[in-house]
Amino acid sequence: MNQTRHTVTKFLLATVAALSLGAMTAAHAETAENLNQDAIQALQKLYKTNPTAAMLSKHAKAILVFPKILKAGLVFGGSYGEGVLFKGAHESGYYNSVSASWGLQAGAQTYGYAVFLMTYKAVKYLKESKGWEIGVGPSVVAVNEGIAKNLSSSTLKDDAYAFIFDQQGLMASFSLEGTKISRIHP
Repeated sequence: MNQTRHTVTKFLLATVAALSLGAMTAAHAETAENLNQDAIQALQKLYKTNPTAAMLSKHAKAILVFPKILKAGLVFGGSYGEGVLFKGAHESGYYNSVSASWGLQAGAQTYGYAVFLMTYKAVKYLKESKGWEIGVGPSVVAVNEGIAKNLSSSTLKDDAYAFIFDQQGLMASFSLEGTKISRIHP
């Protein structure tokens, strides 16, 4: 009986978290024009603060930019944001970034991230998959200050590089692992 109650409690909490995440997605939907503008501004800000990102942009086959992700949680959590895929200076599609998690976590934050797709294989996978879960499919390296110091045009070997930027708020956990990226039509 105690095991059944524990299972039902976990199911109910997961359902509440999923419904909360669904409410976040509906409230956050943006127009394509606003999303393009926000993504371009976010990229420009990233390039000014991170020369490695600016260097990678010259070699990337495409860049997927999520200018604002909202993440919140207290044991159960989730995140949501919408982004733009750029090929050169042109938008090539719209995507959302969704994650759900449970465990030791508390707080809320906003942040942005950009994924520099360095190979045609990575671009093709993003376009053809029914949703790209980070950690599955093409390899993605999260670039921090230590990795950035060692990256150059001659050392690029991974399919994609992700930069997290503009973090605001406080969240006791952080990871792109398990984030699912899916195509949308704003």
